[in-house]
Amino acid sequence: MVRDMWQAIADQLSETLMFSFNIVEKSPIHGGDINNCYMISDGEQRYFVKINQRDFYSNFEIEADNIHTLRQSKSVLIPEHILTGKSKDHAFLILNYFPTKPLDDADNSYRFGQQLATLHQWGEQKEYGFDQDNYIGATLQPNKWDKKWSRFFAEQRIGWQLQLMKEKGITLVDIGEFTHLIQDRLAGHQPRPSLLHGDLWSGNVATSPFGPICYDPACYWGDRECDLAMTELFSKFHPDFYLGYETIFSVGSGYEERKDIYNLYHLLNHYNQFGGSYLAQCESSISRILSY
Repeated sequence: MVRDMWQAIADQLSETLMFSFNIVEKSPIHGGDINNCYMISDGEQRYFVKINQRDFYSNFEIEADNIHTLRQSKSVLIPEHILTGKSKDHAFLILNYFPTKPLDDADNSYRFGQQLATLHQWGEQKEYGFDQDNYIGATLQPNKWDKKWSRFFAEQRIGWQLQLMKEKGITLVDIGEFTHLIQDRLAGHQPRPSLLHGDLWSGNVATSPFGPICYDPACYWGDRECDLAMTELFSKFHPDFYLGYETIFSVGSGYEERKDIYNLYHLLNHYNQFGGSYLAQCESSISRILSY
């Protein structure tokens, strides 16, 4: 079965590239929690492959669409989508390959901050959401268009994740009451919609031979502060990233309080995906928000 999968990848990639691509090297790339990832090569060309079960195909199609949207902005560097395909038992996504190392130096961090700010200024969208629902990790992320930011985030981000948690038998707060509280806290904040990466933590950025690079987007049009908040959630980016961002697009007042609200979404999502200690982090974040 695995041999059939690799043959399907080689055959479909050959058809897409319009030359014969025979896999002579495949090296596992570690770091992801959802997909199996590899670098494949025919001895000259190298590509990055994500592999999952066959019913994951639609997830890969949506990721490819998100990549295309980000690349349209001509702001951040993101790998080019080459192919989305299936074998008998598997689905796969193929991107161009970049050798990478952690984004932890001052120069590239500063550049990435500027590039992200440029992304956040791109486009003329008037509402919040996206043309289709997508995925944050393995969790469905609803993106129904809404003219009101406070309602969009309260209902389609916090309320959605709390409902998913409730379906697992965990109720931390009254969902209706807390959703209304979040909407009230954001009621005076109606930012210009920015195209967001959507899942911007340190594991989804790197340094390549061509400069800073990002990947694994969960795009939508929303408050740019959502991207910035997530850069502080698990492992804060290099200080020069924030300096670079500020040279292009300054952060407004009130960000520190909104940051906790925006990052609660990702904490809830991590609990819904992985369980464990994330529950205590969710409880702590909710207590902090309630105390404001």
